[in-house]
Amino acid sequence: MNAIVCDRRDSLKLEEIAKPAVPDDGVLVRVHASSVNPVDLFPLSGAGRLMRRINRKPRREVLGTDFAGTVESVGKDVTRFRPGDEVFGGGHGSFAEYVSIAETESLARKPANITFEQAGTVAVAALTALQAVRDHGQVKPGQKVLINGASGGVGTFAVQIARSMGTEVTAVCSPSNVDTARSLGAQRVIDYTKTDFTKDAERVDVILDIAGSHNFSKCRRVLLPKGIFVLIGVAAIQHVSPIKALRHFAGTRLRSTRGSQKAAFFITKLTQQDLDAMAELMASGKVTPVVERRYRLDEVGEALRYLRGGHARGKIAIDVTRSAPDGAGASSQPGAVAPQVGNLRA
Repeated sequence: MNAIVCDRRDSLKLEEIAKPAVPDDGVLVRVHASSVNPVDLFPLSGAGRLMRRINRKPRREVLGTDFAGTVESVGKDVTRFRPGDEVFGGGHGSFAEYVSIAETESLARKPANITFEQAGTVAVAALTALQAVRDHGQVKPGQKVLINGASGGVGTFAVQIARSMGTEVTAVCSPSNVDTARSLGAQRVIDYTKTDFTKDAERVDVILDIAGSHNFSKCRRVLLPKGIFVLIGVAAIQHVSPIKALRHFAGTRLRSTRGSQKAAFFITKLTQQDLDAMAELMASGKVTPVVERRYRLDEVGEALRYLRGGHARGKIAIDVTRSAPDGAGASSQPGAVAPQVGNLRA
């Protein structure tokens, strides 16, 4: 199969490698679509390179997490899935034509009303948003939720999930994304180039901080006395500066030790239960993935560069089924190997 491989020089290449093995409890998925996430940038960062050396990981690593596709085959102990099922999920090595994943891991059936492209953008961003809203924000019907960074991958899911739970949503985004935020259900939209939301007169129960543009001391001004501030991976500023992201995290943790307002921190868990929850929300029409751009598998390097810029609107999809134009790279047919597609050393 063809896959995007990160080599020892941190270059991304589309190469022909062996299909993954399928254990007795495993499911082999023919991938139709994937998408890029901030987590996919980590192996290319200085910290990622250090972790590979410490953990003695293979010098050549297949990247990618999100995927959607069709079940190709299953192990002898698998009972929930069968060949031909349309599925989506999250697992290591999804920038490839096939992924192998255990039946009980983060794998779910794709709703019929959602395309493979849309489903291939769900796992990381949607589950991050779901766990931020439901588990760490502890959102309840009737509450007011402010989402700082409402137009990116996590933000577009968070707006819809919060609305599905009966909350009043305020979306903070750039002027070019105001209409998108409203179309997703946000009752109030703040253009951050015109208004500083931390000086707003209205108080909210929960702030979901995706953009990381203001420190906790400023954000707590608009939180109710028992409000919750959820720090979501400082996704926006980590593209610009990992050091700045670390400072934002540490500063929030330190300042949150004082007062009645709480700050929540978490690492997203990719679970089958939450994928099933997202499948139900999508099937009901309450949540629809927003896809801004799409790239071929041999263009993953370009997709990651765009993601690193920090201005993506919604999700960036990878079409694994599309081949490069003649003379412009590799074919997606088995046996074709592309030239180097990018170096993203950070």
